[in-house]
Amino acid sequence: MRTRFDRIRHAVCFEIIGLVLLVGVLSQFGYDSDHVGAVGIAFSFLATGWNYVYNNWFDKLMVRRYKTLKKTSLQRVVHSVGFEAGLLFVTIPILAWVLKVSIWEAFILDIGMVLFYLIYAYVYNLIYDKIFPVPEVVH
Repeated sequence: MRTRFDRIRHAVCFEIIGLVLLVGVLSQFGYDSDHVGAVGIAFSFLATGWNYVYNNWFDKLMVRRYKTLKKTSLQRVVHSVGFEAGLLFVTIPILAWVLKVSIWEAFILDIGMVLFYLIYAYVYNLIYDKIFPVPEVVH
């Protein structure tokens, strides 16, 4: 299992890098960077807490089912999809309210952000595991 420090480092770095990328991308599509930044920061706190809880749960599931923390590509995809699905229903109404758009527009925007974060999460976690490898054997 990863240590508490490792999980916190993972979550904080993930959110900081993701926020910088997301604000940069959305500001290029005409969204006010102040609003996007404020929503991004709020969602980062929400996502960071969810990241910690979800990854601990997923690690325990991996150990229980597979006796390892090393993920296959399919397991990485399932991991990322599950994480993003957990945030989707919470973030849509907040996004609509703050950006003053319809629920449908917020849904489309949120789906775009989910797609961004699915790709980002896969690449980030792949790189993170190379820099900070998971333990070989779990008891």
